[in-house]
Amino acid sequence: MPNAYISGTGFHVPPRVVTNEDLRSQYGIDTTHEWILQRTGIESRRFADEGVGSADLALPASEAAIANAGLRKEDLDMIIFATLSPEHCFPGSGVYLQHKLGLCDGPDAKFVPALDVRNQCSGFLYGLATATSMVKSGASRHVLVVGAETHSAALDLTTRGRNVASLFGDGAGAVVVSATDEDRGVRAWRLGADGRFADTLSQRVWDIKKRPFITQDANGVGQVSPEMMWARMDGKLVFKNAVERMMRVLMEVCLAESISGQDIDLFVFHQANLRINQYLQQHLGIPDDKVVHNIQRYGNTTAATIPILLAEAVESGKLRRGMKVACVAFGSGFTWGAALIDW
Repeated sequence: MPNAYISGTGFHVPPRVVTNEDLRSQYGIDTTHEWILQRTGIESRRFADEGVGSADLALPASEAAIANAGLRKEDLDMIIFATLSPEHCFPGSGVYLQHKLGLCDGPDAKFVPALDVRNQCSGFLYGLATATSMVKSGASRHVLVVGAETHSAALDLTTRGRNVASLFGDGAGAVVVSATDEDRGVRAWRLGADGRFADTLSQRVWDIKKRPFITQDANGVGQVSPEMMWARMDGKLVFKNAVERMMRVLMEVCLAESISGQDIDLFVFHQANLRINQYLQQHLGIPDDKVVHNIQRYGNTTAATIPILLAEAVESGKLRRGMKVACVAFGSGFTWGAALIDW
């Protein structure tokens, strides 16, 4: 049975920087830089321009990951695309990315399967676990795993929505999971979910149980109420569960590999809130040089946070061959996951 390792990483963020002060001055949100920074650690985020979707952001991230893996796009056997902000209700973003990569064109066209994962902030780890299983089973040799989000199009950028709108940004990260006979790769992963809290962090822009699922006016134009249109969150409950679940699932993967936290060289936490990660770091006794953060610059890019962090860490030399890496995430659903990787 082959091992599954990450052979290439890549990321892309849109060029437009939106600072905390910009939220106040450009959008009229009643907030301050200090208020956001104190509660979240976020200083700025990236917003994509109109006309740019999640698959558009994923394209350069994917191309970089494929190139860094030393592969051609035709070498891919599968695409796994994690996002909560797809281009449309359906189809998923994976097929749009497949087309943008040019896999459907020319004499070397390769119609690889494209799977979309809807596990929000845990989506990349759900996708990584799936790709690892596909590779280790022998069904695939090279799987592209992408996390990409275009949050800015669906944020309530008013004072009413400031608690959520201040958190999120746009971006994409990608990895290629490949087969190898070397003694390296994804060693263990654990995933979990607790549907009792499904509505605690949600964006129910439409309800398929209703007839019609979106109310229409006399002209047949759909009408969506604010409580359905915009994301809502019980921040205190999310914080409590995030800390508990992330700490527990991290211990589970360590136990599976019979190691302790001291054996881990780099911790890659989902970037939802810097205060959550600092709390975890403090209670687990993790030194600063073993943790990477970028939420200060990008905000919460949901499914993209971990692959962006991995790509930046490789680029900067912080993540090197032979290191042991722990990735941990928690998000809407509630869902969570962790993975241990020998890089």
